[in-house]
Amino acid sequence: MRKSAFPEPYPFPDPALADEEGLLALGVPVTPANLRAAYARGIFPWPFSARHPVPWVSPGERAVLEFDNLHVPKTLRQARRRTPWTFSIDRAFEQVMAACAAARRPGQRGTWITPAMRAGYCALHHAGGAHSVEVWDGESLIGGLYGVDAGGLFTGESMFHLAPNASKLALLHLVDHLTARGAGWIDIQQLTPHFEVLGARVITRDEFLSRLALERNLARQLF
Repeated sequence: MRKSAFPEPYPFPDPALADEEGLLALGVPVTPANLRAAYARGIFPWPFSARHPVPWVSPGERAVLEFDNLHVPKTLRQARRRTPWTFSIDRAFEQVMAACAAARRPGQRGTWITPAMRAGYCALHHAGGAHSVEVWDGESLIGGLYGVDAGGLFTGESMFHLAPNASKLALLHLVDHLTARGAGWIDIQQLTPHFEVLGARVITRDEFLSRLALERNLARQLF
């Protein structure tokens, strides 16, 4: 068996040394040990496709959703009150990842959730470091999201829905779960119109890293 050219966990450099695009490493394997080391430093893998080496990045700007600033539109509040769906956590992580990978997104060809990414995050899930929220219509999985516990801070990775509002209700279920455990915000990496409507905002990398360090020092048990 050929030995990897990279030590594990990989000694990721200081995020302050990232270039303009946030790049810090290239081609490092997506393994549980490397994922834990990266997220602990505010770094995450962001592949373009399965044909290219995986870039590991810490962007100069980071989107966050602070629970005190969460805006839930009236129609979504009504949908939540009336929904017959049920919600779970960590019941179907691999199914959620597969559904996120299969979801069609405007302006995006293919998916960044490559087979290597799925294998790495599923292994991290089995090791207790990655988590999912599921939305069920009976026994059918109709929505959900997944992400990583960076040591007291949840970093959202992707979400999907097969019915209107399913992913949004999954997010609200996650917020309730984390709030009950003392958390006040989540990392969503990039600001999308969907999250902007909910009250998310962009902060600098320096502010994000300072807040991440504080959450890690508090060492909350989120799951």
